[in-house]
Amino acid sequence: MPKILIVGGGYAGFYTAWKLEKHLRRGEAEVVVVDPLPYMTYLPFLPEVASGNIEPRHAVVSLRRHLKRTRVINARVTNIDHANKTATISPEGGEDWQYDYDQIVVTAGSVSRTFPIAGIADNAIGLKSIEEAVAARDTLVRNFERAASLPVGSELRKRLLTVIVVGGGFAGIETLGELRSAANALLGQFPDISYDETQFHLIEAMGRIMPEVSLPTSEKVLKDLAQRGAHVHLDTQVADATDGVVKTNTGEEYPSGLIIWTAGVMANPKVVNGSDLPREQRGRITTQADLRVVDAEGNLVEGAWAAGDVAAVPDKTGGLPDGTCVPNAQHAVRQAKQLAKNMVAVIRGEDPVDYYHKNLGAVAGLGLYHGAFQSGKFALTGFFAWLAHRGYHGLAMPTWERKWRVIWGWVHNFFLGRDQVQISKVQEPRAFFEEYASRPKPKAD
Repeated sequence: MPKILIVGGGYAGFYTAWKLEKHLRRGEAEVVVVDPLPYMTYLPFLPEVASGNIEPRHAVVSLRRHLKRTRVINARVTNIDHANKTATISPEGGEDWQYDYDQIVVTAGSVSRTFPIAGIADNAIGLKSIEEAVAARDTLVRNFERAASLPVGSELRKRLLTVIVVGGGFAGIETLGELRSAANALLGQFPDISYDETQFHLIEAMGRIMPEVSLPTSEKVLKDLAQRGAHVHLDTQVADATDGVVKTNTGEEYPSGLIIWTAGVMANPKVVNGSDLPREQRGRITTQADLRVVDAEGNLVEGAWAAGDVAAVPDKTGGLPDGTCVPNAQHAVRQAKQLAKNMVAVIRGEDPVDYYHKNLGAVAGLGLYHGAFQSGKFALTGFFAWLAHRGYHGLAMPTWERKWRVIWGWVHNFFLGRDQVQISKVQEPRAFFEEYASRPKPKAD
């Protein structure tokens, strides 16, 4: 049987394996997915996880539970030698070993793209993983708890009640809106903290937010956020974040207890740089429209495929500025589905089909009962846009088992309110035991 190696179990990797299971006959190929995590994260739900609207485990999809005929290996691929069709598998705590394959699919996704700004690496957190979303939620709640025990007007109390989001794309705006909504709900539990004490700022280097929607729609979102006490600073850049004090190029300073970085993504550098596959200037693996890897001259790299954020896939609609598909979930899912069909076709000696997808529109959740929706020239903001956001993503969540968990959680929250208990101590599970554990007395000389 031909061996198919899928590097990365995120959006594109999971869907590729899932659809290969559907299209391949039994015994037609062996499929292996390698990823250090045992789950796929549904990234559009991370802002709602951060705000306590969705339980963290409901926003991830277990690879082993839903990939019935795929071998899942929880490890990293640290080297791809495609010239010899060999990959180096590096399990945590174990020795590296080699895996020989016939076809490789690189779907390693993207990571947060940062700049060498002092203090960002030490004090900020991204929003590209479920762990980061949980940490953001726990930090927000914990900061309220700490601030409530401090005198009104103290510098530490001001810092704890100030949240900074960097980046005005969809991820940043959704995160700002969801956390503002979560803070409003928390105020009901903390009568000693006033609404005016909570400060939420978003810093965006461009002159507008959410370039995926029209300018009028983005301006309505700005107005809505302003009415809810969230401040958006356009044409502004972060110059320094040392010691958690965010300084901008316009001279403002914001000491903050929670700094979230959402200003762009880049192809997973560890996987891309650890391979001999061709890539373009932005570090993405180059493919042709049928998702097979090609070199700079357009020559086909036999047996290599790529999709999702890690791939520079040509945009056949002609609607994107650089000629390649943007790194988002809409493209990753659809590319993976087409890739699976194309790979099966190639294995059977048939011709693959080019990937073609025109953007269906954009939906954003901006906190409970607030949203934005745009499809072509039709746009909505407010309650009905929020319903569209939940409806779309509730249905887009893969597998019915996951859909029901998410939707049932929303129903519970409607009647019971969101669960905003922070359990940040889970990061130090042995601390309580160690504090009281008896230890041997030192031996006498």
